Amino acid sequence: MNTVPSREDRGSVAYLFAVSGVAAVGGLLFGFDTAIIAGAIEFVRAEFNLTPLGEGFAVSSILVGCMIGAGVAGTISDRLGRKKVLIATAMLYVVSAVLAGVPRSLYELVAARFLGGLAVGVSSMVSPMYIAEIAPARIRGALVTLNQMAIVTGILLANVVSGLLVGVGPDNWRWMFASAALPSLALLVALLYVPESPRWLAKQGLLDPALAILTKVGGRDSAAAELQEIRAALTQESGRFRDLFGPGLRVALATAVVLAILGQISGINTVIYYAPKIFLRAGFAETASATWANVLVGTTNFVATIISLLTIDYMGRKPLLLFGTAGMAASMVLAGTCLTSDGVPTAAKVAIVLTYIACFGVGVGGVVWVVIAEIFPTKIRGRAASVATVSVWAACFVVAQTFPYLLERFGERVFFLYGILSAAMFLFVLLVLTETRGKSLEEIEKGWLSGR
Repeated sequence: MNTVPSREDRGSVAYLFAVSGVAAVGGLLFGFDTAIIAGAIEFVRAEFNLTPLGEGFAVSSILVGCMIGAGVAGTISDRLGRKKVLIATAMLYVVSAVLAGVPRSLYELVAARFLGGLAVGVSSMVSPMYIAEIAPARIRGALVTLNQMAIVTGILLANVVSGLLVGVGPDNWRWMFASAALPSLALLVALLYVPESPRWLAKQGLLDPALAILTKVGGRDSAAAELQEIRAALTQESGRFRDLFGPGLRVALATAVVLAILGQISGINTVIYYAPKIFLRAGFAETASATWANVLVGTTNFVATIISLLTIDYMGRKPLLLFGTAGMAASMVLAGTCLTSDGVPTAAKVAIVLTYIACFGVGVGGVVWVVIAEIFPTKIRGRAASVATVSVWAACFVVAQTFPYLLERFGERVFFLYGILSAAMFLFVLLVLTETRGKSLEEIEKGWLSGR
């Protein structure tokens, strides 16, 4: 006689997606807070009469907070747990959104965006790590990419909000920044109902709660086998940070850091933060129309990330990165050749920018965060991921701070530099990166330790 498996036997994919979705809202706010400056910066520049270097500082100030937030996130999430840290981050998002809406000077705006950067830095590391630690291997790539899906949704939402608010008057930029308070409050409430990471619980010796969560996610039999594998891996880990520099794992650390840096200095934030400025130079006549054109950037990034989410566990991490970085390099070479040329239609120039965004979204955008979230041992995953994530934000800071000056100094030729860096990332992925598709976190760890 056949019996229908109980929910406890088979687990709940719906519950897994719901929990991962809540964690990914941190990614949405990450995307919104970093991208809203694209719509606001021209008005902030006029409000405070900024030079190109001052404009870069107004944009990049959030990234200083990101570096610090990412730097401390690993240690505090390893000690306090992923859930508590995410709740504290949501509170910080709320505070920074309110303060960014009421500054009386550039320095007050910078301070508010610095606080927002702390929240972004923490959530950029802890959200994908939390999802990776709760997800089964067979769909982990898609679920961690869900965090990137939330990031690009936040970017798109920021683009749309900027367009809707661009005509409300001289305080439009204040409303753009303050609008992040509503989703921040929603995240804070939703996080109260998600469980702690089962791998973090197991690391703390809380095996029964860890087993209960794994059972709810993957079913009784799968949970028991997975918990046994986690415990076996934990007994072989010391949890010391210096272990990252030992044989095998130092290669994992180097891989994550190089991917993190190259993924950012290849130019993505020139578009995310400065797209309206680029479109104005490409032929758009008004700031308002360039701001609305920026919605195309967010939409393209959104669609490309969906493609990445649907294919990452089928095609693998490495093929998507190779495709994406090759397309990014070609697009940046085209941008450096004809972005301000009078003989090239404005629509073609926009298409070049959108092609670059599409290639980034399919490859680097989601895949790098997946790799960072899954290649380190459980006991030190938080602190190890912090190193890579700090590298992300340091690279973002350099690009955001220098782009206005480089664009003014070299014009469209600056995009050749980003094309060369995209090509360098293609070669690194081709020659160094090891595929992790379909492997459990513990299997990936064994592979690094054995030198594979």
